[in-house]
Amino acid sequence: MSFTGKIAASAAASTTRFTTGLSRAAVKANAAASVAPTIKSKQPSSCGKSTAYTAGSSTTNFTTSPSVFKQQRFMSGFAAGPGTEKIPSFADYTKERSGDSSRAFTYFMLGASGAVLTSAAQSSVHGFLTNMAASADVLAMAKTEVDLSTIPVGKTVTIKWRGKPVFVKHRTQEEIDDASSVNLKSLPDPQDDASRVQMPEWLVVVGICTHLGCVPTTDSGDYGGWYCPCHGSHYDVSGRIRKGPAPLNMEIPDYTIEGEKMTIG
Repeated sequence: MSFTGKIAASAAASTTRFTTGLSRAAVKANAAASVAPTIKSKQPSSCGKSTAYTAGSSTTNFTTSPSVFKQQRFMSGFAAGPGTEKIPSFADYTKERSGDSSRAFTYFMLGASGAVLTSAAQSSVHGFLTNMAASADVLAMAKTEVDLSTIPVGKTVTIKWRGKPVFVKHRTQEEIDDASSVNLKSLPDPQDDASRVQMPEWLVVVGICTHLGCVPTTDSGDYGGWYCPCHGSHYDVSGRIRKGPAPLNMEIPDYTIEGEKMTIG
């Protein structure tokens, strides 16, 4: 066979193979079209037209370029139905709630009010305790010392204690006996003499009348003790009310006796 004949035979074989390939592609396309809906090409062909084929159709059209092969991308003609795809919403988490700001403001006001009230209460309590605390001069006057050796028997001295007069009486034996022999049933404020003294010879009473607060005079009255000139109350040598409007005996302050020294308060 000549060289020209070989070229012709090779070209014929190539044409046969190409035709056979197209036939097989057409058969596969027709089989797919029998079960598939109409599919349209999303991209235009080289001629500017979409390539399409119809299900059940025996004819398939292709637009090809003799020198350039382009891949065709197909899209289904069915559109997604409503509700087939749900995107989660985060609106409930991202939106600002009106109650949150008002609640935060309420908490802030409550905290601030509590702090202010606590500070005010602390200041008030501190001021109250400071005012209630005794100053140095008051503490110095809280206790008063008396030298008993300077008070003769039968005499009474007046001592100032906490701004009030205090009577310190050095009683005689006769006065002690008279005070001890009184019938308690006859007294407006019954109290025996022994319960009003630490030592029989020393009587210590606050020098204020229990009626209206006057200061009685010493060694006077019907019972030899004290007499209140304001309304006529009479006290005996034990400081007990015997006659007049005073309802109670004269007050006994706290005191101690150590040897010749008496400490009042």
